[in-house]
Amino acid sequence: MSTKTYQADVVIAGGGLAGLTAAYELLERGVKVLVIEKGPRDKLGGLAKESFGGVHMIGTPHQRRMRIKDSPELALKDWESFAQFGAPNSDNEWPRAWAKYYCENSLEIFEFLTHKKIEFLPLVNWPERGMFRPGNSLPRWHITWGTGYEIIFRLVNALEAHPNRAKLELLYDHEVSGFTVTNGRAVGVHGKSMADGSAYEARGENVVIASGGMCGGDLSKVRANWYKDWGTPPKIILNGAHDFGDGLLQDSAADLGARVTHLDKQWHYAAGVHHPAKRRPADGLSLLPPRSALWMNAKGERIGPVPLMGYTDMRYAVEQIVKQPGQYSWQVMNWKIAITELAVSGCDFMTAFRYKSKLKLLRNLIFGNKEMVSRLIKECPDDIVVAYNLSDLVKKMNERGLDGHRVDLRVMEDAIREYDDQCDRGPAYFCDDQLRRIMSFRANRGDRIRMCKYQKIVDQKAMPLIAIREFILSRKSLGGIQTDLACRVLKEDGRPIPGLFAVGEAAGFGGGGAHGLGSLEGTFLGGCVLTGRVAARSIAGKT
Repeated sequence: MSTKTYQADVVIAGGGLAGLTAAYELLERGVKVLVIEKGPRDKLGGLAKESFGGVHMIGTPHQRRMRIKDSPELALKDWESFAQFGAPNSDNEWPRAWAKYYCENSLEIFEFLTHKKIEFLPLVNWPERGMFRPGNSLPRWHITWGTGYEIIFRLVNALEAHPNRAKLELLYDHEVSGFTVTNGRAVGVHGKSMADGSAYEARGENVVIASGGMCGGDLSKVRANWYKDWGTPPKIILNGAHDFGDGLLQDSAADLGARVTHLDKQWHYAAGVHHPAKRRPADGLSLLPPRSALWMNAKGERIGPVPLMGYTDMRYAVEQIVKQPGQYSWQVMNWKIAITELAVSGCDFMTAFRYKSKLKLLRNLIFGNKEMVSRLIKECPDDIVVAYNLSDLVKKMNERGLDGHRVDLRVMEDAIREYDDQCDRGPAYFCDDQLRRIMSFRANRGDRIRMCKYQKIVDQKAMPLIAIREFILSRKSLGGIQTDLACRVLKEDGRPIPGLFAVGEAAGFGGGGAHGLGSLEGTFLGGCVLTGRVAARSIAGKT
């Protein structure tokens, strides 16, 4: 069987948000582009299409309308606090540079998305505020009206309607196996058709790696690169990343001499449950943890001494949970807390956002998202249990205990009683750190509309009780192929590989690790847009 050949000015390996952004910007400059996507057409857009669609941006009109006085300088200070880059050195030179570039140029992301008629909710949200180190000092998380699905839908429509559409070729169901190099320059890629296994080759003046990270296609890579300070990786890690995020093109780039860095810097979520769709082994669904729920370990002990809490520091939560017995956790709440505060980090369950129903969103804010919670209870019975008293709840929790771990009813009952007693005493007498944080959160209008007011766990008016068994869920690679501020792939000696560029998660969202140890949330989608635009500008001057 002969090898089929394709020709373009630029070949983009990967049809996720970063690759599609680069393709659009290249079309704007009249460049002929070939985008090669491993999946079928309905998978175009990658993990961004399934995401909730939150984007981290600084100095937007939405912030100004809320009288939020933000600045790139403050944003960078917050970013570096979570990143923990350490002293400047050759290992973090480019990650630091990309962090600075993002904070100084995030309005490019806003401009690009709003140009595609993508809208954001008027209230800017405020996740990742920090536990023991500062996180976001101000709200910066802009939620897309329509979720990540809308971002990809609008971007694909913009590509299809582009005046230079004839210069774009989209090749689906084709795997990129490696790069073609001539005289030290990357001049194309090669691989096979997923349909019949036939070989193909694609040639271009420049090649862009937009194939994502290594946290979804092969969890063995997650384990092999597990952050050493966290000890042994959990027996159960759920997969919340993209099927094709296998890191193979990062490996292929390394074979060419590219520097691939910081693969132990991974972004995982602490509140994963088994996905009801069961699309693949260890398929996971990421929950946004209720801030009024109590986070317990496998024995029913409240994780502490400082209680874990959503919207503060997800990396810290993961770090603490992997130190607990069984390396999984339980969140205990009641119906009122669940319908008011529980959410899903994805588009399929957040239907009011996904289908842009203002009436449904308003109803959910007033009466609680009963539909979503009922659906989760029905579709995730292995991980979610319901009862009308603590004794029955613990019995059901213990039916789902792993490795012989059992919840101690008395221990959990004491922890809940102590918390509930403080709720009864009122804010003037709060000593519990979680309640103090809730009090602080409620001072912000954007949080207050989605939070209970010092809600007790055992409350007959808020029944039934709900316990959710949660696992660490693999999401993003924070490390990757090292690039300079032109998105050129760099060798170990710091020199660029001619013709080769990397964007998005494949490049660690810029520089091979722009987030350092921890992300401020919403910087993944933003990083894909920003690096895609930069790569296109860099290439267009050379094509």
